[in-house]
Amino acid sequence: MGVLLDFEKPLIELYKKIDDLKKLSRSGKIDLDEEIKAIEERIMRQKKDIFSNLSPLQIVQVARHIKRPTTLDYINYMFADFIELHGDRLFADDPAIVGGFAKFDGRHVLVLGHQKGSSTKENIERNFGMANPEGYRKALRLMELAERFNRPIIVLIDTSGAYPGIGAEERGQAEAIARNLREMSHIGVPIICVITGEGGSGGALGIGVGNRVLMFEFAIYSVISPEGCASILFRDAKKANIAAERQRITAKDLLEMHIIDDIIKEPVGGAHVDPEKAAGLLKTAIKKHLDELSKLTREQLIEDRYKEFRKMGIFEESQPA
Repeated sequence: MGVLLDFEKPLIELYKKIDDLKKLSRSGKIDLDEEIKAIEERIMRQKKDIFSNLSPLQIVQVARHIKRPTTLDYINYMFADFIELHGDRLFADDPAIVGGFAKFDGRHVLVLGHQKGSSTKENIERNFGMANPEGYRKALRLMELAERFNRPIIVLIDTSGAYPGIGAEERGQAEAIARNLREMSHIGVPIICVITGEGGSGGALGIGVGNRVLMFEFAIYSVISPEGCASILFRDAKKANIAAERQRITAKDLLEMHIIDDIIKEPVGGAHVDPEKAAGLLKTAIKKHLDELSKLTREQLIEDRYKEFRKMGIFEESQPA
């Protein structure tokens, strides 16, 4: 059954029925496979119905699910011969960002991304995927290596934001992110960025300047969390549901506003239900866009990336009266 979210509670009784039938089948040696299969099909139908009508705040819950696949999970499923590289050569190695060279679909690439944990202990060790300046400097060092060796770059984004601690600010958090934005704009190899869970503020954008920005169906991407937004605008974090609606942080909204280029479907119930299937869907999407970008020259890639970010957003220009 796994960890169910609040809006999945209607499924609990059905999961309990399956457990009871399995126990009865084992203890009494009764064949109840047909009954179990019928309930499983019912669960799948209800899941499809629930997940096709999620509110923005419910999507936030899915994006933050403790069992949602991490960057290292996707690397394990999708890449071969991964060699992790460490350190920014200035201060330290930041475990909140991982990266290294690997093979993707037979090609040599650089893969990097935020790394959360799948338990409280691992989250603490990884600082909940919130990178310090040394994490962003490590990411840039690796991307510059990839450019030197003409390797495409694949970035997996999943963070609530850059770490806001005093030490991070003292070591130049804003400068590190700003430098990444500038330098990524001029890197002469294909860059594909994917928001796999949370895409939070400058912490996400600090490694998010790509030729293509893709997003999982139940991921989010925003300048601030709904709770933070509600605290500022309404002086009440409990109004996060209103903030989430107005922020337009879901993949569907962001595709309409040209912030992202493609939405990657997830297994029914979210990527955490079937990480291997989610990785397969992600691999197919990345391969499609990488095939297209690999045909461009260095100059064309840089121009393409410039246009990618210039087209973002929907606005109107009014003429002076």
